[in-house]
Amino acid sequence: MSQHILTAVAWPYANGPRHIGHVSGFGVPSDVFSRYQRMAGNKVLMVSGTDEHGTPIQVQADKEGLTARELADRYNRVIVEDLQALGLSYDLFTRTTTENHYAVTQEIFKGLHANGYIFPQTTMGAISPSTGRTLPDRYIEGTCPICGYESARGDQCDNCGNQLDPIQLIDPVSKVNGETPIFVETEHFMLDLPAFAEVLASWLSSKEGDWRPNVLKFALNMLGDMHPRAISRDLDWGVPIPLEGWNDQANKRLYVWFDAVIGYLSASIEWARRSGDPEAWRRWWQDPEALGYYFMGKDNIVFHAEIWPAMLLGYNGQGARDGEPGSLGALNLPSEVVSSEFLTMEGRKFSSSRSVVIYVRDFLERYDADALRYYIAVAGPENQDTDFTWSEFLNRNNGELVAAWGNLVNRSISMAAKNFGVIPEAGDLTDADRAMLERSRAAFPKVAAEFEHCRFKNATNEAFEVIREANRYLAEQEPWKIKDDPARVKTILHVALQVVDDAKTLLTPVLPNSSNKIYAMLGGTGVWTGMPEIQEVTDDDGRTYPIITGSYDGAARWESSPIRVGSPLAPPTPLFVKLDPKIVEEELARLGE
Repeated sequence: MSQHILTAVAWPYANGPRHIGHVSGFGVPSDVFSRYQRMAGNKVLMVSGTDEHGTPIQVQADKEGLTARELADRYNRVIVEDLQALGLSYDLFTRTTTENHYAVTQEIFKGLHANGYIFPQTTMGAISPSTGRTLPDRYIEGTCPICGYESARGDQCDNCGNQLDPIQLIDPVSKVNGETPIFVETEHFMLDLPAFAEVLASWLSSKEGDWRPNVLKFALNMLGDMHPRAISRDLDWGVPIPLEGWNDQANKRLYVWFDAVIGYLSASIEWARRSGDPEAWRRWWQDPEALGYYFMGKDNIVFHAEIWPAMLLGYNGQGARDGEPGSLGALNLPSEVVSSEFLTMEGRKFSSSRSVVIYVRDFLERYDADALRYYIAVAGPENQDTDFTWSEFLNRNNGELVAAWGNLVNRSISMAAKNFGVIPEAGDLTDADRAMLERSRAAFPKVAAEFEHCRFKNATNEAFEVIREANRYLAEQEPWKIKDDPARVKTILHVALQVVDDAKTLLTPVLPNSSNKIYAMLGGTGVWTGMPEIQEVTDDDGRTYPIITGSYDGAARWESSPIRVGSPLAPPTPLFVKLDPKIVEEELARLGE
C-alpha cells in the first residue's frame, strides 16, 4: 500500500552560490531518498527553495552594490540552476519572497498568537554601531558563558549545544566587520518554547530507535535549556508582522529563521496550487498515515527537531495552553529529522573567503554530476564529520565507477552486441549462473531496508557488492574464451546483462543519469527515471522567477524485471569519464592557503 511521503529539504541561503559541503547535507541525501520512495510506489512530495530574508542578505547586497531583492534574485537563479544540474528531483523548489509564502507565514504567526504561544517582550537587541542595523544572532561570536568555548555564536554554542542570546556572550564581536555590537532595548515577539517542553519531551522520546542517535541525543539535551525565543527583528527586509500596530512599522519584520521553516508548508501549498488541485497539499500534511522526512546539516537540528515541531504544536493548539487549530487545520509533525554531519575539504573547514571551497557549479563544469552524487552517498558526512579529498574522489571515480561499474556494463553489452547484436536468451543454467542471479535479486530487499532508514552509504555499498560479484562471475566464466558452445556464451551474457539491469535499478536513486543511459542501452523505451527541469513562473505581484519541478513518473520500479530477450544492442559508450591523476594537483592548486 502506497504512502504519502513529504521530503522537506533544508532551504539554502541565497547570499551566494552553494558549495559541495552544502549539498552533501541537504541535497543529495534527500534526492536519493525521494527517488527510492517513488520507485517503491509511494507518493512523494519533495519541496524546498531559497531562503532570502534577514540581515546577511542585506550585508552581502551592500558588498555587491545591490538591493536585497536584487541579490536574492541573482543567487536564487544560480542556486536553482546548480541544483537542477545536480539532478535533484524537487516537485517544487521555490523561494521565500513569494506572496504565497508571506501569506502562509503570517497565518502560522496568527494561529500561534491566537493560542497564546507568542507574546511581546522588551529585549536587548544587538546593533551594528557603524550601520545602525540589527545584527543577526549568528553573525555575533564570543566566548560561551556556559562552557568557555571561544567561538560560540549568538544563537547557539556548537561546543556544548546550548541555546544562547547574543548578550550572554563574553566579549561579543560582529562577524561582519569585527566591531563590538551595541545592545539596545527593543520590543519583539517571543515564541514561548517552555510551553512545549513537556509535549516535545514525550514526542522526542517516542522516536527512540527510529532517528539517528546524534539527532535524538542533541534534541533531548536541548529540552533542559528551553527559553522564549525572539521571532521578530528590527530590520526592513522580511515578512511583515500581521498584527495591528506592528504591520505598519517599516523596521519590524519576522525573524528569518521563523519564516524559513514555514517554507516547507508554504512550498507544499504553492505546489498544490500550481498542480491544479489547491487542496492537494493536505494529503501530506494532514493524513495521519503520511510521513514527513526533514533533511539538513547538523547545525539546523535545533530548528527542525524542536522549534519547528513546537510551532506546529502551537498552531495545532497542543502545547501547555492548549488552543484550537488555525484556519489551515491541524498539521503533521516531522516523522524523522535526517541530519548529516559536516563535510570538510582537505582537512579544513569550507571557507569562501579563504578559497577553501568548490562550488557546485564549478564542480559540475569539470566532473559528472553522478560522480559527485556517488561520492556523497558512499563517503559523505552521513553519520560523522567527513573530509572531502581530491585524491579520494579520483580513486572512487576511477576505481569504483569506471573500473567496477562502468567496466561491467561496457564489457557485458559489448560482448553481447558483438557476438549476437541483441540481448541473448538463456539456456540451461549452471549452479554458478543461478547463484549469481539469486544474489542480484536478493539485494533488492537488503538495499531497500537501508534506503528506508536513510542509510545511504550501506545501501550503495550493498549494490556495489553485487557489481563486484558480477565482475568475478564474468572473470571465472570467461565467455570470451568459449569458441565452440554459443549457447553457453549466450547464457553467461544473459546472466551478466540481467545483473547489469538489476544493478542499474539498485543504483538509480544514487546515479540517475547513468541509470537512464543503461536503460536505453538495454532497449528501454520512454523515460526510466525523470530528471528535474527549470520553469519560469509569475508570482501574484507580477514578478517572474525560476522554479525547479518535474515529472518523475518514469518506468523505474523497485524490482528485478526480466530483461527483454531479442532487444537490439549497440556497442556502448563509456558511462563515466576516467580522470587523469593530474586533477588532484590542479584542484589543490586552486585552493587558498
